[in-house]
Amino acid sequence: MKTYKHLFFDLDHTLWDYTRNARESLGELFMDFALAEKGIASFELFFEAFEAVNYQLWENFNQGKLDKISLRKVRFQRIFAHVGADPLGIPVELEQEFVIRTSSKPHVFPGAFEILPYLKEKYGLHIITNGFSESQSLKIEASGLAPFFDLVVTADSTGYQKPDKRIFEYALKSLNTHPSECLMIGDNPASDLLGANRVGMDAIFFNPGNAQSSHPYLYAIKQLGELQAIL
Repeated sequence: MKTYKHLFFDLDHTLWDYTRNARESLGELFMDFALAEKGIASFELFFEAFEAVNYQLWENFNQGKLDKISLRKVRFQRIFAHVGADPLGIPVELEQEFVIRTSSKPHVFPGAFEILPYLKEKYGLHIITNGFSESQSLKIEASGLAPFFDLVVTADSTGYQKPDKRIFEYALKSLNTHPSECLMIGDNPASDLLGANRVGMDAIFFNPGNAQSSHPYLYAIKQLGELQAIL
């Protein structure tokens, strides 16, 4: 293993447990907005629709086919349509409440607070995320991750999203460093691994779900704690 100076982490689905946090906030919203009375038969149906719709919207965003405003505008319209509920019944505050509540949840992946102090003693730690600046800032603060990270680079603060190599180049320039001195750690092959490959940066695939990747990486890990044996 070569010697690195900087480690870049993805945030959602790598450090911050997006699925757990979103499920928790959506459960609250399902009850608070009485969504069962608006044509959604059960919370499980609501959450399954959210996962399907939200995944596709973020894939479109990552590919540059959708912007931030459009993603947030259509998310719950498509979720309601997905379950056969009337989109006209969507509470006007639902999207905003979802963003605020979810971003305020603290849950991170197991091992995060064990491995980060270890890594912090050896490397500069930073985040590169396709998430939006205001929500990512809330997540980092609410989860207690903030003290570990020096630089946080977001898609909307740079105008580029992973896998565009320009978001990585922005981070490298900000730190006055070179790709050979850096390592990317993330869960998404099409954004984290491909983006790192494009800029000439090594990558570790955080892969607790045994996903497949056509993009190269140095190691695949299922738990964050495995980084200690590698780094």
